[in-house]
Amino acid sequence: MVMKKFINDPANLTPELLEGYSMAYANKVALVSEKLVVRANPKPLDKVALVTLGGAGHEPALSGFVGEGMLDVSVVGDIFAAPGPPKVFEGLKMMKRDAGILFVVLNHEGDVMSANMAEQMAEREGIRLKRVLTHEDIAPGADAPIENRRGLVGCIPLYKVAGAAAEEGKSLEEVYEIAERFNQNMATLAVALKPATHPAMGEPIFELADDEMEIGMGQHGEAGTGRSKMMSADETAEIMIRQLSQAVGAKSGDKLLVILNGAGATTLMELYIVFRKVKQYLNEQGIEVARSLVGELLTVQEMAGFQMFVAKMDDELLKYWDAPCDTPYLTVR
Repeated sequence: MVMKKFINDPANLTPELLEGYSMAYANKVALVSEKLVVRANPKPLDKVALVTLGGAGHEPALSGFVGEGMLDVSVVGDIFAAPGPPKVFEGLKMMKRDAGILFVVLNHEGDVMSANMAEQMAEREGIRLKRVLTHEDIAPGADAPIENRRGLVGCIPLYKVAGAAAEEGKSLEEVYEIAERFNQNMATLAVALKPATHPAMGEPIFELADDEMEIGMGQHGEAGTGRSKMMSADETAEIMIRQLSQAVGAKSGDKLLVILNGAGATTLMELYIVFRKVKQYLNEQGIEVARSLVGELLTVQEMAGFQMFVAKMDDELLKYWDAPCDTPYLTVR
């Protein structure tokens, strides 16, 4: 099938999309040095900065969450590819401050490799930072080694919680503790129905038969827990929320943040039908959906499917989730 996308030269995809994005939200973000998306109104130097990195092609993630109360810098790689270590180091160096940097890295091989090398450069430069590695994908098993568990949509609520703590003026150690507490109590599971087309290559990133679905597939087409015939919204939702609630140890009386993240081609109609079943299931278990969000936060081009995310919340985490933020794709007043 011929790829149908509104693009120009595939070689210019990333610079053109970043130029357009920064033009569209010029009051909130700015583009620096071609691939660094930064806050248009910088945070004071006496507050902890948040820096992240990741490939383009997942819009609005990750750069859509740069702004007051969330990220200070998003270092962008090419489509589905990590940015190189020198560019990541450039982003860290830009945020050098006595207050320090919380460096949020999603657990993907290329991202981790770039982060490791950039951190070595930062250490030689005397840059103070602490790293949080998101690894909330439970497809390999909730107890699988961290290196086998991918970072998925959970990075975005983590930016929100940690960013609010930083905006409040918490120290680097305090912001790190809050981010890690959230990190250790979250879980994500994805399901895919149809593949995305890689916009630079024009080829699908995986294949699925018309009557198949796959729970646990990663956001770049990595294998999940196995393919099955299509199931209904209720059947899919119950399988996923049961595994996720068990993964975070949720029990009666607990409070959860629940996010349904559309992968790009799944309609809001479908997501709301799935969310309806999630809420019903948790109600039956005596578990409160304390906060929720349904929409597209981290996509995979026109991939059909979604990521279901849960996090066990305490009063402090809820306070930071509710705190004000002002970014192009998430605003809380």
